[in-house]
Order: sequence, then C-alpha cells, then structure tokens
Amino acid sequence: MTAPQSPPHLELAQCAVLVHPDDNVAVVKRALEAGTEVALPTGRTVTLTHPVPPGHRFALVAIPAGELVRQYDSPIGTSRGIAEGEVVTQENLAHEVPRVRNIPDDLANPEPDYLAVDARGTFQGIRRPDGRVGVRNFVLVVPTSMCASHEAREIATRAEYTIFDEDKYPGVDGVVAIPHSRGCGNNDGHPIEHLLRTLRNYAAHPNVGGVLFIGLGCEKTGLAMFERYLAKHDGLGWDKPMASISIQDSGGTKEAVKRGLAEVERLLEACSGTARESVPLSELTLGVKCGGSDGFSGLSANPSLGHCADLLVRSGGTVIITEVPEFCGAEHLFAARARDAEVARQVHDAVDWYRAHAAKVGAKLDDNPSPGNVAGGLLNITIKSLGAMAKAGSTRVEGVTDYASPPTGKGLWLMQGPGYDQESTPGLVAAGAQAVIFTTGRGTTIGNAIAPVLKLASNTPLAERMPGDMDVSAGTVIDGTETIEEVGTRLFEHLRRCASGEVKALAEENGHREFGFWGGEAVSL
Repeated sequence: MTAPQSPPHLELAQCAVLVHPDDNVAVVKRALEAGTEVALPTGRTVTLTHPVPPGHRFALVAIPAGELVRQYDSPIGTSRGIAEGEVVTQENLAHEVPRVRNIPDDLANPEPDYLAVDARGTFQGIRRPDGRVGVRNFVLVVPTSMCASHEAREIATRAEYTIFDEDKYPGVDGVVAIPHSRGCGNNDGHPIEHLLRTLRNYAAHPNVGGVLFIGLGCEKTGLAMFERYLAKHDGLGWDKPMASISIQDSGGTKEAVKRGLAEVERLLEACSGTARESVPLSELTLGVKCGGSDGFSGLSANPSLGHCADLLVRSGGTVIITEVPEFCGAEHLFAARARDAEVARQVHDAVDWYRAHAAKVGAKLDDNPSPGNVAGGLLNITIKSLGAMAKAGSTRVEGVTDYASPPTGKGLWLMQGPGYDQESTPGLVAAGAQAVIFTTGRGTTIGNAIAPVLKLASNTPLAERMPGDMDVSAGTVIDGTETIEEVGTRLFEHLRRCASGEVKALAEENGHREFGFWGGEAVSL
C-alpha cells in the first residue's frame, strides 16, 4: 500500500510573486494544490486551503470582510471575507475600491532623467521631406468610405501579387489597403471627424511613401470632402506622391481596379530607391498596447515594456499609451505622475468622459475584463488597470491627446481610446507611432497595416506554444532567470533593430495588416 504523499513545502519565491512587500496577496507562478505550505520571507508559513490556478492569487493573511485587498501596494478590491491561504475569486472579492481625486494646485513632477545626448543611440530610419522619420515605406490605398473598401482591398492585393517585387522596387515594403466600414450613413460630428482624422493621419504617416485615395462618388465622406479636410489640416505634410480615383467616374469596379493598379505602379516607381540613414532615437514614437492579458502580464511583460518605454523617453523619444477603460480604478496613479495639475485633471477627465460615454449605451467600465482575462487571473478592471498601466514605465505624464491625434511634444502621453485591440492599435499609429509593442499572456496575434507590431509574451509556456507569433518573451521574469530591467533592455534593442529594418515583426511576417477605427459614438470594451 502506497503511503500518502505529504503536501509540498515551498519557498514563496519558488512558487509565487509578491509584487510589493505591503501586499496581502501573492500571485502564483504555476498551479498549486490545496495543502501546499508556502514559507514567507518573514519565516511564517501559509497553507493553501484550495487549489490556486497559475496567475491567480492567494491571501497571505486573513482579510476580514470590508478590508481592502492589496496588490502593487494599491487596493484591487474589497474582501467579502477571505481566509489566510484562500484563493481570491470573484465570489470573495468585491470590486469596490476608493476613488482618489486629490490634485494639489501646485502639483509638479520633474522632467525625465534624460540620457546624455551622445549616449541616446540611433537607428536606421527613413527621413521624409517634412523632417519626420519612417521605419517602413509602404504604398497605401485609402478608401474614403466603406463604399470603396472592396475596390481598395482588390487593388492592394492584386498589386502585391502581380506588380510589387522587392528587387524591382528596392526600399519599398509593399502595397497595403485599409478597408473599413464607415463613411456613409454615419452621424456628423465625432464619427465623421474620427474617420477623416484617422484616414488623413494614416496617409500622412512617415511609414507611407505614396498614397492612392479611392471613393465611390456619392458617399458622405467622398473624395471632395476628404480633399477639403486635407486642405484644412496641412495636407499630407509634404509633397507625397499620390493619386485619386472615383469608382463611379471610372465606370465601375473593374475599371476602377484596373486604373488603380496603373496608379499603384506609378507610385511604386516614385517610392522606389528610398534609402535609410542614421537618425537619433529621439525621432521614434512608440505605441504601447496589451491584449489577451493574463495574471502574469502585469508582473512580467508590462513592466518590462515599461522599462523599454523609459529608455526611449530618456533617449528623447515619445511613448503613447491608450485603452482609457483600463486606467479605471487606478487613474489617480497617472494623475499623480502628471507634469502639472492641469495635466492631472486631463487624466481624470479622460476616464470620466469614457465612463459617461459607456453609460450612454448601458455599459460599465467594470465589464472590461474578458472571460480569458478572468480565467488568467485578472478578476476585475482594477487588477487589469494596475498591470496594464505598467506598460507606460515611470516617467511623468506630459499630456492627454484625443484619439488618433499626435502628441504636441515628446515624452509619455496618454491617448483617449477604447480597450478593443482592433481600434486602439490603429489609433496609436494614427497618432504617430511608427511601431507598437503589444504584450499578451493568452496569445493575441494582431498586426497593423503600416506599422510593425512586436509581441511580448508574459509567460514561457505561451512563448513556447506560439513561437511564430511572439517576438520576445518576458516569461524569464516569472521563471526567475532575468530581471524586468534585463528583459526591458533586450526588448529596447529588438525595437531598435526592427525600426532599422534589420528584422521584421512576426506579425509582419505572418501578413497581419489589421485596420479599424473608433468612431467615438459607440463603446468597445
């Protein structure tokens, strides 16, 4: 007869992460069984009362009903009565946390600790005539409305298969389109403004060397409206090669596609031979994003990306973070890091606007975590927010910008926008990001039409399961073989090489060219 095995006895660092010394919960690295004894650094031992899935947390002490549960040294909810060693669940954790709104009138945070100019580094970029720098060189086909999206897709797809050749057109990265579902039948105001702004900023983006605009001919956001919008907003920034086609004036779909292919060939000739040159890293704008997050995202991938973001800001560059619903419950931390009291108020106003915006359609920001998030340990929006905000690093917040609107200065900026990946990622690119780093714990594969999107895995099993999609892994932080700073520095170097064209993002290799935009009149949580 086999004798029953005694429960495991493990040191805390072997099996779990204590994010901050003052936290009253710890996050387990792997599945732990009930009865496991966990030795704390204080010498005390906690016995798990239930099995704990990876990425979830257990109580280090008894947390009576009504007391705050703390992780990241911040409240993540209110206990409904959690025993020592008990797994924290949606049943024993209420989502209520204190809302902090104390903004001193004399609030002022110091500027970033900039690196010496000769230590900031460079990358090989594409200097455009208006002074901006691209990291890719695409010919872009822009439908002014959904009524021309089919033809735009056909032109770009056929051009890549029948016309484009890297040897014939050196320095060009391809022909892409951004089909969408808006532009006619939309209300005036925010929906139209967001569409025109996003399309214009894509066309004017430094990653784009030539543009073909295509419209149906009778829609609200037709070529005439778009031309008027461009005239009011500095055109495309420089005398960029471009052409325009009306489907109705061309004689229909087949003729429009035929004419479009001829125009694309001319644009490819104009963009061919574009050379890269050494430019300072201060010319780089990085969008930071997360999706398919798990309980490890806020412990490994997001803070590692935050260190990378700090290195870019300290090099004089720009970082943009969005997903305003995922600031909810922790927005006071961004406000406390604001440049001044006015910027702090902008942070709170951005969250308040989105909260009211969601309420108009019966939604709540508390509903943000997806089933996959919850299964991975992100039980509520506050836990998700505290981890998600780590992507922005530690430098001060310089300001808040509207969706798809470029910042007016360098440093760290917040952008209004939804949490939905297919809309927030394009918004970052429209706001000027030449590249995006996207953290994931479950395995999101999204890319972008004109910008490389690098994936940073939060855990080693994901990196091993999806090696063709994960560019870099931060799972080594959880495994204990690398620090957050080491992963962040390695990620920063990979970003530099990708921006220089030395390597492609795996999303590029896999043909991911997603595009969507946030109309502003509906909520995407």
